[in-house]
Amino acid sequence: MVSQSALPRRTLGRTGLEVSILGFGTAPLGDLFLELDDQTAIAAASRAFELGINLLDTSPHYGNGLSEHRCGTALRRVQRNDVVLCTKTGRWMDPFHQPETRSGFVGGQPHRAVVDYSYDGTMRSVEQSLLRLGTDRIDLLLIHDVDVWTHGKDAIEDRFREAMSGAYVALDKLRSEHVVAGIGIGVNEAEMCVRFAQAGSFDVMLLAGRYSLLEQPALAEFMPLALKQGIAVLLGGVFNSGILATGPIKGAKYNYQDAPPHILSKVVEIQRICAAHGVPLPTAALHFALGHPAVASVVLGAHDAQEVERNVAALTASVPAALWSDLKAARLLDADAPVPG
Repeated sequence: MVSQSALPRRTLGRTGLEVSILGFGTAPLGDLFLELDDQTAIAAASRAFELGINLLDTSPHYGNGLSEHRCGTALRRVQRNDVVLCTKTGRWMDPFHQPETRSGFVGGQPHRAVVDYSYDGTMRSVEQSLLRLGTDRIDLLLIHDVDVWTHGKDAIEDRFREAMSGAYVALDKLRSEHVVAGIGIGVNEAEMCVRFAQAGSFDVMLLAGRYSLLEQPALAEFMPLALKQGIAVLLGGVFNSGILATGPIKGAKYNYQDAPPHILSKVVEIQRICAAHGVPLPTAALHFALGHPAVASVVLGAHDAQEVERNVAALTASVPAALWSDLKAARLLDADAPVPG
């Protein structure tokens, strides 16, 4: 692997794996919101590897398997041991039926996703992932989307019980057999991270959107618990679905929908202080996310190689310490939030 920008690495909890502080998220490679050709998608992953990103995060959910297929092609172009590969369980693909819903994935494979957190369903999901990725092992395996956001309040208790009695048992077995190095969950809610951390022995948790420059609901309970238990935290959604990347423009997205007025107003104020320090809003958002000691890496998606390059450039930019103190003084940032440096 050719590393042109020596990205710092952090130890991923008790797994002992070393991951770059910037990970490559591959939901866009599953045609999320935008249909990509294979060449563009695979080139994005290859460019991430060239720039020193060694954490590759994917899921069967992303394009109903398409992202994993494309990641597998990119993996065959580098040494397998150079990449920390993360994928997820909770859905297996039925190739005999068309998708019922695409959840924002405008292209993808013509296969139906079957939500299944049972033991057998998990093993089927893992077997399919290994075939799509073209590898004999997965470094990190996460139980995906066991949250209210995905399943609703009426179904979440049944899903949680199914995940702990089925998927968790399967993942724990695969960990003991060294098929995977670490196990965890990937969700959109800090409360579910706490529930899983209290219910089982997990190595890593990927939390999307709940610890960012805009909001820090994970700060009070989950982050301290992760530090106490030695759980490595991966952060996704640090732009809160887009608004911290685009700024408070018309149509800016928050939680996958148009941002409401109170969110737009807050981002206006955050952006104003960032501008006073000469720091672009997305650069500040990325740096802030890495400031908590529980965080091992921030996972950012990209549609093409140019977006990967911009993400790496933002990470290596300088951010003055006064920016964080000004945000706290304006009560735009939790006073107890750790900050970089």
